[in-house]
Amino acid sequence: MDRTLVLEYTRVTEAAAIAASTMIGRGDRNGADAAAVKAMREAFERVAARGTIVIGEGERDEAPMLYIGEKVGPSDPTLPEVDIAVDPLEGTNLCANGLPGAITVLAVTDRGLLLNAPDCYMMKIACGPEGRGKISLSKSPRDNLYTLAAAKGRRPDELTVVVLDRPRHENLVTELREAGARIHLITDGDVAPVVATCIPKSGIDMVYGIGGAPEGVLGAAAIHCMGGEFVGKLVFRSDDERKRAIAMGHKDPDRVFGVEDLVRGDVIFVATGVTGGPLLKGVRRIGDRMHLQSLAIRSKTGTIRWVDTSVDAHRFLNEH
Repeated sequence: MDRTLVLEYTRVTEAAAIAASTMIGRGDRNGADAAAVKAMREAFERVAARGTIVIGEGERDEAPMLYIGEKVGPSDPTLPEVDIAVDPLEGTNLCANGLPGAITVLAVTDRGLLLNAPDCYMMKIACGPEGRGKISLSKSPRDNLYTLAAAKGRRPDELTVVVLDRPRHENLVTELREAGARIHLITDGDVAPVVATCIPKSGIDMVYGIGGAPEGVLGAAAIHCMGGEFVGKLVFRSDDERKRAIAMGHKDPDRVFGVEDLVRGDVIFVATGVTGGPLLKGVRRIGDRMHLQSLAIRSKTGTIRWVDTSVDAHRFLNEH
């Protein structure tokens, strides 16, 4: 993929973040998501690539949003074709309630290099490069914590582990705490913490537990770019979910996925903050200008860019 696409796709997440920011704290999660989707879909039309959404917000009949199989971007046949995984607003509840950690996010690859993840749960563990090849779903949470601590040259009680605050994680949280971990519970949005495990200044060492499978692929795309570790396994709530995964091409729905099973090749990962969190600053209105922070990563070069953008608020909101 052409490196100029990194900046073009950054403009896409920026557009969605600005649109979503108008709904911060208004208690309307659907309205916030709809605003982000509309802005993102329009921004895709200005990118010099023909995209296919392979991870989105459900099938066409189930979601009026950016749906799996949707074509985005210009129809010019001379433009390159890419696959896109997208979450126009990761953390809709966070945005609606004015809480930290909401982002707009996407990952882009050449065709056929992203796992077509079913809309189900995934058990996941993510950490930075020090844990590469060392963490495993076959190990206990305690053993994974101790292994990562040893790899980082730190004590287990010096590591911070992010876990979604759900009843299903009560035993996991208990075991990690008994092993010495500092647990940071989050209400929603586990993509940003997964990415943050590869950013030392974030203070997040590991993400552990069951979350969405599509979000797992998005997080793995960033991990792939930065050389971290991610392991995952699909978790089904019903026989119908298992059958759906098989119908989508998952011949072994119980397999354990590594990073390279989820995403391969040259990957572009971009995220823009909506509400401030440990990874990114949120959208800020100062006078007549809006200020944004994005993270743009490309696996081919290993380049990590922090993009600070300032736009004319009136002009941007009127035009977009």
